[in-house]
Amino acid sequence: MTTNIRIHPAALKEAKWHEYAIRFFLGGLITVATGLIAKNFGPAVGGLFLAFPAIFPATATLIATHEKERKRRVGLDGTRRGRDAAALESRGTALSTIGLFAFGLIIWRLLPMHRAWLILTAAAGSWFAISVLVWRLRIFLHRA
Repeated sequence: MTTNIRIHPAALKEAKWHEYAIRFFLGGLITVATGLIAKNFGPAVGGLFLAFPAIFPATATLIATHEKERKRRVGLDGTRRGRDAAALESRGTALSTIGLFAFGLIIWRLLPMHRAWLILTAAAGSWFAISVLVWRLRIFLHRA
């Protein structure tokens, strides 16, 4: 199963305000938990938990729910489609952690020696480029 990376601004209208609230609440809750872990066990241990994608659990649940609802509207059971959509989202999240590793590595090694805005820009660009590259590599290897 290959999927192209696409942006669908119309999808923003499909989500309801409470779904965004759930994402922000869970993201904030995970961030607070990470802060408490760092406070109690030190920044090195807390940093390990920063790699957890804070809004992923809520996003995966909402994606599955939306896909099931779309299929239900046309009289079909969308359970499998919902699971497949959430699985695809988790695959993308997992692959983007490789880019996140590059982001962290650049910040860790270069931030103490250079201007913060420059290093943050380079790290964010690296995360994006590596994440897209890894996704395309996965597609290429899947076709081979």
